[in-house]
Amino acid sequence: MKVLIPGGLRSYTERSEVEASGATLGAVLAELERLYPGIRFRVIDEQDQIRRHIRIFVNGAQLRDLAQPLKASDELVIVQALSGG
Repeated sequence: MKVLIPGGLRSYTERSEVEASGATLGAVLAELERLYPGIRFRVIDEQDQIRRHIRIFVNGAQLRDLAQPLKASDELVIVQALSGG
């Protein structure tokens, strides 16, 4: 499936769009980690939850559940919240 990568994580992938596979959101993130070591820790915390400053959308709908089933035709978008003053 197509995965759109935010600017803050492109140092891992070196591009804004990558391909990854997996039956669930968690499996896709594990595949991204296999392909781009270190990226998963920037998205998932030590409690195996999506970090609070990260939003993940699949086909335009926000997901928070790593067990959410996905299809190969889905489009996954990772978004990092901006902070500061």
